[in-house]
Amino acid sequence: MKISKLDKLFKPTSVAVIGASEEPGSPGRQIMENLLSGTFLGPVMPVREDMQPVLGQESSRSVDTLPLTPDMACILARHEELPRHLEDLGKRGCHAAVLLSRGLFRFDRDARDGFTRNLLDIAQKHEMRILGPNCLGFINPSIGLNASLAHRHALPGKVAFVSQSDSLFATVLDWATSQSIGFSHFISLGDRYDIRFGTVLDYLMSDPNTRAVLLYLETIVNARNFLSAARAVARNKPVLVLKAGRSIQGARAAAAHSGAFLGSDEVYDAAFRRAGMLRVNDIDTLFDTVETLARSRPLRGERLAVLTNGGSPGFLATDSLVMAGGRLATLEVETEQHLIETMEGSWSFDNPLILRSDASGELYSQALSYLLKDKNTDAVLVMHVPTHAVPDLEVAEAVAKTAKKSKRNVLTSWLGEEAAEEARAVFAKAGMPTYSTPDKAIRGFRNMVQYRRNQELLVEVPPSMPESFMPDTDEVKQLVARTLESGRQLMNGTEAMAVLSAYKVPAVETRLVSDMDGADGAVHAAQEIGYPVAVKVLSPDLLRKSLAGGVALDLETDAQVREAVTGMVERVREQQPSARINGFVVQRMMRRVFAHELFVEVVTDPVFGPVIRFGQGGSLTEIADDHAVALPPLNLGLAHELVSRTRVASILKGHREFPAANMDAICQTLVKISQLIVDIPEIFELSINPLFADAEGVMALDCAIHVAKAEVERGEDQLAIRPYPRELEVCVTLKDGRRVFLRPIRPEDEPAHWEFLEHVSAEDMRYRFFSNIGELPRTEMAKLTHIDYDREMAFIAKGSEVCGDEEGGEKTLGVVRASTSPDNEEAEFAILVRSDLKRLGLGKQLMKKIIEYCRSRGTHRIAGQALAENAGMVGLAEAVGFEVTKDFEDDVYNFDQVLNPTEEE
Repeated sequence: MKISKLDKLFKPTSVAVIGASEEPGSPGRQIMENLLSGTFLGPVMPVREDMQPVLGQESSRSVDTLPLTPDMACILARHEELPRHLEDLGKRGCHAAVLLSRGLFRFDRDARDGFTRNLLDIAQKHEMRILGPNCLGFINPSIGLNASLAHRHALPGKVAFVSQSDSLFATVLDWATSQSIGFSHFISLGDRYDIRFGTVLDYLMSDPNTRAVLLYLETIVNARNFLSAARAVARNKPVLVLKAGRSIQGARAAAAHSGAFLGSDEVYDAAFRRAGMLRVNDIDTLFDTVETLARSRPLRGERLAVLTNGGSPGFLATDSLVMAGGRLATLEVETEQHLIETMEGSWSFDNPLILRSDASGELYSQALSYLLKDKNTDAVLVMHVPTHAVPDLEVAEAVAKTAKKSKRNVLTSWLGEEAAEEARAVFAKAGMPTYSTPDKAIRGFRNMVQYRRNQELLVEVPPSMPESFMPDTDEVKQLVARTLESGRQLMNGTEAMAVLSAYKVPAVETRLVSDMDGADGAVHAAQEIGYPVAVKVLSPDLLRKSLAGGVALDLETDAQVREAVTGMVERVREQQPSARINGFVVQRMMRRVFAHELFVEVVTDPVFGPVIRFGQGGSLTEIADDHAVALPPLNLGLAHELVSRTRVASILKGHREFPAANMDAICQTLVKISQLIVDIPEIFELSINPLFADAEGVMALDCAIHVAKAEVERGEDQLAIRPYPRELEVCVTLKDGRRVFLRPIRPEDEPAHWEFLEHVSAEDMRYRFFSNIGELPRTEMAKLTHIDYDREMAFIAKGSEVCGDEEGGEKTLGVVRASTSPDNEEAEFAILVRSDLKRLGLGKQLMKKIIEYCRSRGTHRIAGQALAENAGMVGLAEAVGFEVTKDFEDDVYNFDQVLNPTEEE
């Protein structure tokens, strides 16, 4: 449904209240008091069958007798009455409703689903938006509107708070008011029949009054929509998340409470990181962190220097930083020399830099200025222990004055209570992050670091996979089809290894032996492969074959193979009598002395779909419990980031007598597995364990793959992040006979895009961006090349500069893009072609491509603009079917084309 309707919800000009009451303590009275006690200027119209006035406001008997059509209505009624009220409001032309009704089939999924569909059908028919039910409503302090059941108003501010929990809604409102924290919006989502987190994030993205977004969530539905919306907002303003369910018990309780699927908390963590959001663990940290990010400058690195007049606070801060994996700055020799010359023995000659206890403001200022000039320092934490010798205020003013001269971040922690208040006020006025304790200061810095890392994931330029990576997708599809046709979900060992080989993942040579062939078959397979070999039992009932005695290694002779087969059958039958033994796997024994044992897994999360797990494998898989997870699709940059979050990553870099493993080969394997599950959606589980990794590369020793039955609906929509749409690639021919390649843009196209803009004239750049611009900032270029394929699309034309020029290589010749509104109502296009390649038909080919794409996605209309003097764009627009009109006031041409007309059109 249209997101434009949310303005009528959150910024209405009139409000109706169905179920208004004067009964003390009733919800109907509370909502009326809140609406009338604020500064909201619009009419508040109660609806009561008895038409009794409510708090001095005349009532209407029904919706159709209201004196005017409300933009928004608050409904307090029994659940069985909701459809009727919603229907009446829709017929009247109301745009939105807040369903404050409670107890709607919370634990009866079938009844709730039927009721939900009924309400949504009514809302869809009348193009209404619904907030709730089971919610407390919302507060918009900017217009003085309190359309909630909260017991107080919210202060105005620039932070939006969106909560899935009613209790936390009230708790945070109380806490924030006591701390004088204001809000742009304060929203309770309730059961999220219609308006969900993604919907609100889309709205807040373009809200000029919102500079940061805080979320409290327990579960989400429609993971792709949530991540797309969150990523779009996080590019422009901080998004912080407080989520319940870190423990298994807490997650189960949250899922039961909301009636949603139980998803893995570590997968939620990975999703937040991938979308550029920052997760925090408690309410204090939530608001401390948003204040920190609002007051801090972008970090250039992660190295912290500590300056203090007390040894103990300095040591505690250092411990907190290092124990959490942070980096303490190593001061330059030049910095130390300056300190020696000017401090005259008044410091500790190290970082943390500890001044004498009675250090003056001037001494603090001198030391801080040297630290801020040090190239090894990215931020400085300044702490102060109260002393009678020097007033806190004097030191604070000196620190604030010095910090103002630098572009680097200065965090402060003034210890004490009353004596420190004046100092903290100085820092607040100067816009500097300030904390009451060293621990809170270090936590604030760590959150700045994590936020920086998450933001870098949004704008990274990953290296491309080698062009030689050409997987045999057809072979894998045939293997999957044969597995499903045979009534199996688990591929056998040779089939699984064949899948890996088809996707260029090195796999050990493998033979499958049936249980009928037994030891004789295993001996024959070993002779074919060549000794030494490993033999493993083949059983769908054994998750860890080695733990059940079903693995034998380093077998050198036929006799050893026979003995191993007989022995493992006996051990398995003794330990797990019910386990089925379908045969044996015989593999070439890999003797790689310095190889590390890793694992790569694909599992399917009920909320986010397929996820990739990586960590330490082999016999240490369960013991070490060392792994990290990531959402596909992956590129090499994201794969490196995934590996870096495991403890085994430091070992892979080499230690003692072990040489470093080939990290590129490990990461390429992760990307190949990611591509495999994108290409073959029938694969819902995959496990490579162990994956050997050493300086030579990687080798898969064992692999298990589960596939879904044919009737199970799967596809790219199972992925929380839409993958690169390879199916949209196409070749076209220009007027001079040149063949060019049109394909969706990728993050790794950024370097070529800089070169492309060098061949665009200043006039054409002005036509494209509607102003004279110099070189684009890196952040803007990242936005042009790092796109969310679920929300926007950009096609680039790749080819040689001159027709038939083989040596020139492929260049970016042109680009067309369309940004689609979240409700898919309208797409806005823009196009740019190299200035030296005009009149070859490239612009027309690109425009036809983007129009065709938007039409196939069900977009209602596509539109654009051009400056009045851009005659070439006007001609192109007319040639591809746009209606062209001129806006004489703004001196621009408007282009509009309906792609998927409604019945009325």
